[in-house]
Amino acid sequence: MADTRTRIETKLEVNSYLQDLQYALSHNATITFQAERKVDQNRAPQYTNKFTVADLFPNEDPVIALKRELQTLTVKEYIKTVKDLRLPNRSEMREFGKVYNGKGEVYIKIRVELLSEFGNHTTFVMSFHYAENPFTPDMFPYR
Repeated sequence: MADTRTRIETKLEVNSYLQDLQYALSHNATITFQAERKVDQNRAPQYTNKFTVADLFPNEDPVIALKRELQTLTVKEYIKTVKDLRLPNRSEMREFGKVYNGKGEVYIKIRVELLSEFGNHTTFVMSFHYAENPFTPDMFPYR
């Protein structure tokens, strides 16, 4: 049975999403970062959002570091699009994978909400943590 919760968007759709992300971030989007998550209680500390952000960006404000890093995402780092079953009326989430410092594979899951043409945009960063499983080439449809 096919997983109807996930899909692979076209390259054009991913680029459009990244443009929306850039727009939101350059227009004072609120960034919500979940440093502490329930799911992290059952995860080794090195695979948590809090650890990864502190490890990669020591002595930086996490929100400022994440804003900068999200602006560098490319279509080549796109993995897939995921429906939020817990909040079905919210926009879909996108998953990306990025390598830091030549070895640290980081799994990134975000949602951008362009709430109005007058601002009030929000970027939710659900995941920004070292990958528990190594990335494989087949995970990335546009590499």
